[in-house]
Amino acid sequence: MATQKVTLNTPTAQVEQKPHAIVIGSGFGGLAAAIRLGARGYRVTVLEKLDSAGGRACVYRQDGFTFDAGPTIITAPFLLEELWTLCGKSMSDDVDLRAIDPYYRIRFHDGSTFDYNGDTEHMHAEIKRFNPDDVSGYEKFLRISERVYAVGFDRLLSVSFDSLWKMVKVLPSLAFVQFYRSVYGLVSRCISDSRLRQVFSFHPLLIGGNPFSTTGVYTLIAHLERTHGVHFAMGGTGAVVNGLVSLIEQQGSTVRYNSPVQEILVTDQTAVGVELCSGERIHANVVVSNADAAFTYKNLLPERYRTRWTNRKLARAKYSMSLFVWYFGTSRQYLDVPHHMILLGPRYRGLLTDIFESQKLADDFSLYLHRPTQTDASLAPDGCDAFYVLSPVPHLASGVDWASAAESYRQTIEQYLSQTVLPDLADHVISSRILTPLDFRDRLNSVNGAAFSLQPTLLQTGWFRPHNRSEDIEHLYLVGAGTHPGAGIPGVVSSARVLDEVVPDSECF
Repeated sequence: MATQKVTLNTPTAQVEQKPHAIVIGSGFGGLAAAIRLGARGYRVTVLEKLDSAGGRACVYRQDGFTFDAGPTIITAPFLLEELWTLCGKSMSDDVDLRAIDPYYRIRFHDGSTFDYNGDTEHMHAEIKRFNPDDVSGYEKFLRISERVYAVGFDRLLSVSFDSLWKMVKVLPSLAFVQFYRSVYGLVSRCISDSRLRQVFSFHPLLIGGNPFSTTGVYTLIAHLERTHGVHFAMGGTGAVVNGLVSLIEQQGSTVRYNSPVQEILVTDQTAVGVELCSGERIHANVVVSNADAAFTYKNLLPERYRTRWTNRKLARAKYSMSLFVWYFGTSRQYLDVPHHMILLGPRYRGLLTDIFESQKLADDFSLYLHRPTQTDASLAPDGCDAFYVLSPVPHLASGVDWASAAESYRQTIEQYLSQTVLPDLADHVISSRILTPLDFRDRLNSVNGAAFSLQPTLLQTGWFRPHNRSEDIEHLYLVGAGTHPGAGIPGVVSSARVLDEVVPDSECF
């Protein structure tokens, strides 16, 4: 009998006969969804609007510098490792992860600093410099974080909340860990020093939430980081994206670039494929949208098909803040600047109120400074440094005219960095580009230019978020920051894990 030679990268008749799944968008959630569906017997086509994969995690290359556009921190590598395992491989085959220490250096407005990591003795010593009495409170906070992790991460992140009953069943456990309090509220029950309260409550900002209104479930991040560390991928986060794309192609599936979707096609309240902006129609047995959840419902699915996520409900939802990001390369190195640094401004609660509630672009700011060349010198020419600095700002409902305000805002940040941690910065910038809320809206299809889709407030968590299985349309599913469980790489990758529960097996088609 003649044997048929099959190569993983070449579609075969057998692959073509598999049920077809379309994934809209190639962010981390979309790529993870494609791999999981491929492992379950689907032939997958990923449709990406841009000319490269990654979505918010795309990569900019210019003037010899490599800039990760978005995520820079990997805190749950086991979730990514699982995707390689599904393909019979190890993540280390494609990605070199390095642990970062300190996780972050937090710099207060008075110039004092706090180096944050997972070592108990080090953390006790850092806390004592600010308030010795808070060492015991820190230990109490860690115990709370561990209990919340046991409930929130292990029992909630990869479970579908497409029925209210599922939410009701976990309420006793959630109540036990005081999920109804805000992150800042839980931290304040343990820590008394105002500066240390900022150190242990800023994490929701990494997923688009206000520490003063984000549900206390997100205190689990402290335990997650302490247990699994904070990592960086050599070559940048884009190296992880490239590895995921390679897995998809090895499964016999396809990633198509420059292929924006115009509409999700529906027949008898069932998703049956998509129409591209080019007019091309592609049939599918299931459709998974990794596009912004609000954009998916508002722009890709006509309102006549929707009963829950109507335009009115979407307009009333609370959206995350946006971001102003300046990517820059310098002709010199700043060797005393760590990989991750957070520079806190003179206000904490007041600034967050301006950003999230008042929708006001304040004169002051807090910044996240990323210097990846501290870990990977290959991201810049010899003797140079690559940076990005990120400022949380209101989303576009603020009415800020970023087309005219962007450069002056960048100059203000540049001046501040020159006066604090990057002396004479203006004299050494040799590569520069910016990203504003307009880019989130126009390039990344985020409603209101929100950087993280819906805020992770109590009434926009779990069952209250757009479900991973569409409430109205059969065979339509959602992954990514705007659906359950939420933003951040662990959140969006976990949203793809939920598909294993809600998407029918390929044999059903």
